[in-house]
Amino acid sequence: QVHLVESGGGSAQAGGSLRLSCVASGDMYTNEDVTMAWFRQAPGKEREGVASINSVNRTSYADSVKGRFTISHEKPMSTLYLQMNSLQPEDTAMYYCAAKWGYALDRNPKIYDYWGQGTQVTVSS
Repeated sequence: QVHLVESGGGSAQAGGSLRLSCVASGDMYTNEDVTMAWFRQAPGKEREGVASINSVNRTSYADSVKGRFTISHEKPMSTLYLQMNSLQPEDTAMYYCAAKWGYALDRNPKIYDYWGQGTQVTVSS
């Protein structure tokens, strides 16, 4: 089992920055074949894969955040980060950390096995 806890959400002005963190506990420490990701969901919208990273440091980003957001992790995949710069009001959403076994960087939420409780990000114009 894997337990994920996010932190770092809050409010920011457009153009500002926030850094999200996700601490993983459980089986994550004993298995290197892992991919972790950040998802977000705004009211009335589907959950969107923002960025993913695997344990060999390959990354994948949604087009909407490329060049603004950076995903990273501490080895061994114990803590996941999302550095969010140049925030825009459309980035407002609940952000979730997720994990799955395997190296595939797919950002489809249906294939992720473990989820955190979410942290709210609100960006005002």
